Amino acid sequence: MQQEDIISDLEVQPAINPDEEYRRRKEFIKSYVKNVKANGFVLGLSGGQDSTLLGKMAQDAVEELRREDPHYQFIALRLPHGEQYDEDDAKKAIDFIQPDRTVTINIKPAVEAAVQSFERALDQDMRDFDKGNNKARERMKVHYDVAAAYGLLVLGTDHAAEAITGFFTKHGDGACDIVPLFGLNKRQGKEILRTLDAPPSIFEKTPTADLEDDRPGLSDEEALGLTYEQIDDFLEGKNVSAEVEQKLIRYYKTTEHKRQTPVSPQDHWWKKL
Repeated sequence: MQQEDIISDLEVQPAINPDEEYRRRKEFIKSYVKNVKANGFVLGLSGGQDSTLLGKMAQDAVEELRREDPHYQFIALRLPHGEQYDEDDAKKAIDFIQPDRTVTINIKPAVEAAVQSFERALDQDMRDFDKGNNKARERMKVHYDVAAAYGLLVLGTDHAAEAITGFFTKHGDGACDIVPLFGLNKRQGKEILRTLDAPPSIFEKTPTADLEDDRPGLSDEEALGLTYEQIDDFLEGKNVSAEVEQKLIRYYKTTEHKRQTPVSPQDHWWKKL
């Protein structure tokens, strides 16, 4: 597995035209939602770069679709765990996107119930890291509850800079129906948001998953031990240090299971790791 193999797998372009890229991906989700006969989209808005970009794309898409059929809608979810670390940014994102409908559901009671059930049944504490994954899965469960109620597609924010490192929760934010940002890196997502006149504070702030209670607001880059600049340079085919290259290739190999459907006896990808 080499740098060029990963770039090919993740379909990253060394450069994009932000306007064209946005239009192309918006047309993709419009065509797909019509073909599968769904009624629109649902997406959780965290106040971060990725969900803001995708939320804007979804809202623009349904507004264009409603010129043909009025039933399409986009529901934005606010899914705080108690008090949201970056609540102000989430409000800025909603003001920028202007979703058809915004629904807020506090996931803390459900997460606490799941953790308590686990700890009673196994007679041991759940690790804080695992609680973080539980939050991500609870949020996705809410996505699918809302999607089922209104006949919507669940949007996923996964992009190349997350995919290469596996920096998402399996069956949490990694579970969705459609991934319109696939192939973009973090730098390219910022380029598109700039052309859309998004609030700079949303895409210039330090990215964080904010899942761990013990380390609230832990940055993605600190958790990964890599900067997004390094990751994006690698994905664009630029020269990076041997240490960064080896680390990214190792991340890609060890997280391959996250990018695959459940393994079967007929699958062979895992033998190449």
